[in-house]
Amino acid sequence: MTERLTQLMRMHEQEPEDTFCTYGIAMEHNKAGRQDEALAWLNRTLGIDPKYAYAWYQKARVLADMGRNEDAREAATLGIDAARKQGDAKAVGELEELLEAMR
Repeated sequence: MTERLTQLMRMHEQEPEDTFCTYGIAMEHNKAGRQDEALAWLNRTLGIDPKYAYAWYQKARVLADMGRNEDAREAATLGIDAARKQGDAKAVGELEELLEAMR
């Protein structure tokens, strides 16, 4: 376990509903090639905050990397909806680009 992941896990123990921690833990797992763990932590992040557009973006990317293209497109579409509801045009654009690249 990396030092950063260890720190994030400690922070998570103190504040399990902190989306910064859960998202960060997911990214650390993904960086280490542990896609199943990354996906689980992204799902946990989205369970806390389903409007977290960049968690949807990363979920779509992880799923695509796993070869789960239909699930990846669904995640990107849900992320676009979440980003629109937040008024986050930048995230909408990035998710739309990702979705287009997966077609």
